[in-house]
This record gives sequence, structure tokens and C-alpha cells, in this order.
Amino acid sequence: MDKTLRTAASGLTAQQRFVEIIANNLSNVNTTGFKKTRPEFHDLLYETLKPAGGNRTDGVEPLNEVQIGSGTELTATTKQFSQGDIKETANPLDMAINGEGFFIIRKPDNSYAYTRDGSFQLDRNGQIVTSQGYFLDPGFNIPAETLAVNITRDGVVSVRTDVTEEEQTLGQIELARFINPAGLHAIGDNLFVETPASGKANFEQPGINNTGELVQSHLEQSNVDVVEEMINMIVAQRAYELNSKAVSTAQDLLNTAVNLKR
Repeated sequence: MDKTLRTAASGLTAQQRFVEIIANNLSNVNTTGFKKTRPEFHDLLYETLKPAGGNRTDGVEPLNEVQIGSGTELTATTKQFSQGDIKETANPLDMAINGEGFFIIRKPDNSYAYTRDGSFQLDRNGQIVTSQGYFLDPGFNIPAETLAVNITRDGVVSVRTDVTEEEQTLGQIELARFINPAGLHAIGDNLFVETPASGKANFEQPGINNTGELVQSHLEQSNVDVVEEMINMIVAQRAYELNSKAVSTAQDLLNTAVNLKR
């Protein structure tokens, strides 16, 4: 009976984690460039009561073994990097990645992070930064007299100033690609850092080697499907209720067994 309680408790814990993941997905439904998380569960060790292939006293060999599982456990959480909807904005510094790749962000300690959030702006020095103030790498200094900024699909940044009518090319935006983007580690602020699971970052020009293209004055929306998450929430709720019912049933059986001695 104690095993039943432990098994049901593992199910309660697993469904609670599932609901927490769903809640985080739904809370970020309007977060630019957010990628939803999918939980992965696995079953725990089994107790073998009767192995297969053993001979019984009557000489008959049983084909199937008798096993009882120990419940479930959350194994991993995997980011789903499917493309989100691309929405037009009025900001010429906004960029969306149509395809694979990440913007390269340089943090204050000169380490690198990566993001799908292309909502950029200028700081007081004319450098392109994220909404948290982190620098886009490679960096660009936009002149104060700039009238228009143009960013091509392959990442070439140019400006037109009031000094000359001709466009002045400032440089080339690069994107980072990973063999296993699901292995990236999320650190908040819409940022990811590489891990041994993700592999090293490969820097590519947009539109080259299956790297996504840039779309100026657009932003990629969250890829969270509200309807799908609501269905998952109902499934998790029903599974939690059933596991709690298993706990109640095990307790009733235990009380019955105890009362047999009276």
C-alpha cells in the first residue's frame, strides 16, 4: 500500500510540474521571440514479481513477466524553436528572423548570449542595444544626423544622413546557429547561452547555409498556441485529479486492512 502512495505521489508531482510549464508558456504568450517549452516524462524503475522464462512446478514456461511500475518523473524540458508569426512594427530597428538563427548579444562582462527577440533601439551613444541595454554584436554606431536606417534581408546595415543623400554602409549583421538549439540554456531577458548540449555557435550571414533572413521593421511573436496550452491544462488537471483519487483509494484500503484486526 505504501508503494501505491509513492507511485501516486510521483504522478501528482509530475502533473504539478506540467501545469507550471503550461503557466509559464501562457504567461509569455505576448513575449517577443518567446519559444514554448515542452515537458518530457519517463517511467520509473519496475519491480519484477515474476520473471519471464522461469519454469513452474508443472513444467510450463510463462511467456510474460509480472512487473509493477513505480510512477513517473519529469526528465527534461525542451524548447520548441518553431517559427512564430512575424508582425509589422513602425520601428526601423526592429528585426525578425525568418528561419533559423539567433541574434548575437554581447553582455557587460563581454560574454555572448543569443536571442530571437529583435526589438532593438539606440542608446545615447548611437549603438544598437536590446531593451535591457545589451549590445548587438557586431556593433554599429548610428550617426546622430541619420535620416533613415536600412537593413537588408542578408543583414547589411546602411544609413542615409542629412549630410549626403547617398547611403552609407555601416556593416554586416551576423546570426548564430547551433546544431542542437534545444540544448541552449535560457537565462531570462529573452536570452540563451550555449551549453555542451547545444554545441558551439556557428556565425553565418543571414540567408546563407540555411540561416534565416532578416525582416526589417517586423518582430517575431511568441510561438505559444493558446488553444493547445488550454487543452494541455485540462489534461494535466484531470490526471492530477485521478492521481489524487489513487491516493484516497490507497488510504481507504489501508484503513480497511487496519480495521480487520479490530
